[in-house]
Amino acid sequence: MATVPNKVNEFENIPSIKAKTLRINLNPDIYGTFAEIGAGQETARHFFRAGGASGTIAKAMSAYDKAFSDAIYGVEKDGRYVTQARLKTMLKHEMRLVEERIDRKSNPDYRFFSYANTVATIDFSKRYKGHGWIGLRFQLDPNQKEYDEIVLHIRFKQNEARLQQETLGILGVNLIYGAFFKYNRPKKLLKYLYDHIDKDTIEIDMVNFTGPNFREVDNRLMSLQLIKNDMTDAVMFGPDGNNLLPAAALYKKNILALRGSFRPVTKVNMDMFQKSYDIFIRDQTVDIEKTMVIFEITLSNLKASGEIDEQDFMDRAELLCSLGHTVMISKFQEYYKLVEYFNNYTKARIGLTMGVNNLIDVFDEKYYRHLSGGILEAFGKLFFKDLQVYLYPMKDAQTGQIMTSNNVKVHPRMKELYKFFKYNGKVMDIIDYDPDIMHIFSRDVLKRITNGEEGWEEMLPEGIAEMIQNKNLFVRKDSPETQEVAEE
Repeated sequence: MATVPNKVNEFENIPSIKAKTLRINLNPDIYGTFAEIGAGQETARHFFRAGGASGTIAKAMSAYDKAFSDAIYGVEKDGRYVTQARLKTMLKHEMRLVEERIDRKSNPDYRFFSYANTVATIDFSKRYKGHGWIGLRFQLDPNQKEYDEIVLHIRFKQNEARLQQETLGILGVNLIYGAFFKYNRPKKLLKYLYDHIDKDTIEIDMVNFTGPNFREVDNRLMSLQLIKNDMTDAVMFGPDGNNLLPAAALYKKNILALRGSFRPVTKVNMDMFQKSYDIFIRDQTVDIEKTMVIFEITLSNLKASGEIDEQDFMDRAELLCSLGHTVMISKFQEYYKLVEYFNNYTKARIGLTMGVNNLIDVFDEKYYRHLSGGILEAFGKLFFKDLQVYLYPMKDAQTGQIMTSNNVKVHPRMKELYKFFKYNGKVMDIIDYDPDIMHIFSRDVLKRITNGEEGWEEMLPEGIAEMIQNKNLFVRKDSPETQEVAEE
């Protein structure tokens, strides 16, 4: 029977930062460079202090001045320095120099690496706490022609630059150590990034694994780990399966968000999206070139059976990505929190597409009892910006009546509040919906699939039924990833 001391021992067995750096320094095959911009040479410092660094560190540098940095790495088109593009330029440049300057014949066993970060710490006014990009380009085999790479984005939460620098240094050590010694357990590698770091000091909101030793890693699943491990509140990934940085993807964009379980995605989901999108882009304030459509799934929606089923999540992601959509996974059970999150990155138009049942829940007081201002506080955050709800009708199963914003039944105490938002145009009905598909619900389709019944295929968008059948989706599979979860 499991006991508490086991957990204590597990914590005590975490190698110290000095032990991690020593293990790397004393390994005669690991050899590379450090290039750190914006927060000092915090990671390299740990390796120098541990001892034995002469056999590991080829070069450590900080091109802190922008002009000098441009002279080394070139001028970025957008003039920004704390970007993923800048980080990748640094990694490639430094690795190329190692390859050019180190004779392979004399050092056949060297496994090269280049570690880099480009960071902005907290500003003097303490309004912006800072953020940064961290990456490692490395070899696990000296004969490996294609490099492996791990790139992540962080947000600082501490209020002092010195503390942020210290945290960054520890994170860098954890990344390098994990890459060389835990590369075959990427989900555990992510957890180890927080060794000797409190989660309330730093947020990791994006990570991507690429290279020959990570070909079996699905970065969408890595996104899910960030949420599961309380490393961040929301993650995004594009149709190609690669993770996106929400701040960059949402920056100054018009946003149309559709929340659902998408288990699986149905014709109703796609009708809701298409009809609301058509309305959204007709708005004169909306620039279609600066519009982002997001299919959002809350963490609670992933816990269909009490715990997060990673294979079930991957099945949903597979289908949405195949349709060319960007997906967000968030912890925001309430809509006002989702809108608040969007407002961190854009002041442009925000649209929420939802069904009648969702709207009824929005006006349910029980979801706002934890707020000192109750539902009024939540609605102040939800509706005070340039936001509009696009309401998809629902057919009452008993009466056959079509429920819209005009006859939706909210709690009697909420009627006047609802009328206020309705009168001010915050709720708009989708009127050109397809009446022939209103009987379709994801839960019914899923039940038919799992029970081996027929007739569900025509309820799904074109090509989705074939994909479910060909890939055997929504059926439990004992993959290496699910086995890893069981071991954890």
